[in-house]
Amino acid sequence: MALVEAIGELGSISGAARRVGLSYRAAWDAVQALNNLFDQPLVTAAAGGKTGGAATVTAQGRAVLAAFRRVEAEMAAARAKLDQGLGADVFWSLGMKTSARNALRGEIVRIVGGSVNAEVTLRMSGGVEVVSVVTAQSVEDLGLALGGQAIALIKSSFVVLAKGENLRTSARNQLAGVIASREDGAVNSDIRLDLGGGKTLAASITLESAQVLELAVGDTVTALIKAPHVILAVE
Repeated sequence: MALVEAIGELGSISGAARRVGLSYRAAWDAVQALNNLFDQPLVTAAAGGKTGGAATVTAQGRAVLAAFRRVEAEMAAARAKLDQGLGADVFWSLGMKTSARNALRGEIVRIVGGSVNAEVTLRMSGGVEVVSVVTAQSVEDLGLALGGQAIALIKSSFVVLAKGENLRTSARNQLAGVIASREDGAVNSDIRLDLGGGKTLAASITLESAQVLELAVGDTVTALIKAPHVILAVE
């Protein structure tokens, strides 16, 4: 939220990153993560690299920031009244983090139940759908129901990229996207896809695979994700 606030004041992700003490890459990833967690983007930006690019906090972003500041003040007051031991447990839960690079919020639009497993479909803004296979017990424990909200957690290493049309694959999720960025390391390549509707998806593949597929910014590719590799979380 401090990053969003700084972007609103400076109009630049790189400038905001410097103000809050983040690298440009970390700030850009944070913006993408926030946009994925809300129906509408909080920040619209044109990638300009470390030298900067125009960035704007949307009306949704300003509303979220204002709400966050109000809640923050109320939580601070509540924290002061709690016993220190109890407070640690409560606020650890509220501040839980995950190692999954991709966290996509969506509405539950379909649940196909089974005696052991269930298939749950989330629909994101822009019409993108993600299918997850979880246990029937998890559906009950998480209180999953049609019309409810859930977050799909997907490790970037679980995302397989493919080029071409008319693909035949057993992967339940086949998400079309445009490569927005590619960063190569010694072994792996980090690929960021634009799924539309302000949603992005990170994929970590081998450098050799990226070279063989000749993946480049602007290319249209398909992200393949097995349904059992999609973990569901609720608030």
